[in-house]
Amino acid sequence: MSTHLPATPNSSAQAQAPVPPVPLYPLKLSVNGQQQQLHVEAWVSLLDLLRDRLALTGTKKGCDHGQCGACTVLVDGKRINSCLTLAVMQEGREITTVEGMAEGSALHPLQQAFIAHDAFQCGYCTPGQLCSSMGLIAEGQAQTRAQVRELMSGNICRCGAYPQIVAALAEVMQLPAETQEGQAHAPVGMVPA
Repeated sequence: MSTHLPATPNSSAQAQAPVPPVPLYPLKLSVNGQQQQLHVEAWVSLLDLLRDRLALTGTKKGCDHGQCGACTVLVDGKRINSCLTLAVMQEGREITTVEGMAEGSALHPLQQAFIAHDAFQCGYCTPGQLCSSMGLIAEGQAQTRAQVRELMSGNICRCGAYPQIVAALAEVMQLPAETQEGQAHAPVGMVPA
């Protein structure tokens, strides 16, 4: 009994076949007030564009699944998870990252409040927390500290600096102190459910 293997294509012919180029798409957007003109592949996320193509590494890649908020940036003033949107979808938009918050050497009031309230520990989530805080303030929906906690719940701090983050936001937003009745009863460092 003889076994015949099927004929295989000539490997040298395969090696010589031209590989079609990957299509690039033109993209114009404003990042931190500066106009950018780029050509990107269709699959590049906004997060990867910011970090890998524009060297704006303040925006962090945490889970890369939209669950931690470390990659939060502002698009036309609204907070989004930059890992969940394609760069080509942001044509003509205004992107603000943590690098765009300060005015020269003058820190943004949120940045100053985060420092004053020690609202970070390892600092990995801080850029996303700051951008999300800016978006939260612009939305104008939070009137109490409890609402701040709820509306910031998409940004995870693995170090547990939640009380300090809320305190920093409350200072900038000039929110009143919580009364004993309205105060959340959760261990320090935990977000009440």
